[in-house]
Amino acid sequence: MTLPCSVIPRIRVSDAHDFRTHSPEPIVVEHQSVQDIAALLKSDTPPHIIDVREQWEWDIAHIEGSTLIPLSTLPAQVHTLDTSRTYALLCHHGMRSEMAANWLAQHGFASLINIDGGIDAWSLDVDPSLPRY
Repeated sequence: MTLPCSVIPRIRVSDAHDFRTHSPEPIVVEHQSVQDIAALLKSDTPPHIIDVREQWEWDIAHIEGSTLIPLSTLPAQVHTLDTSRTYALLCHHGMRSEMAANWLAQHGFASLINIDGGIDAWSLDVDPSLPRY
């Protein structure tokens, strides 16, 4: 026996939220200038700088105290990082570091900063003694 449409229970769109799995809000990667990062490094809670450039780039110029983890090796080395720390990511101009920050955000890291302008901007605006390439 088929019931008429008027008797078949319907779910209203407003009820649909009860059936969805709520996922946490997406992590937003902050973007900060090299000047802002230089000031943060002098604060009581400085971010840890992760440099995602290649070894040959690091050899030319790097920020003292930063850690080199080339972008291509990040998935293999992610276990060495603490998801509760704040990391500022750096590359030559900011593109690879943004990709790395977004990847880390997708893997449980909540406090991430992309350093806009990368080591090139750092060499121009913070430490002119660092060579540019």
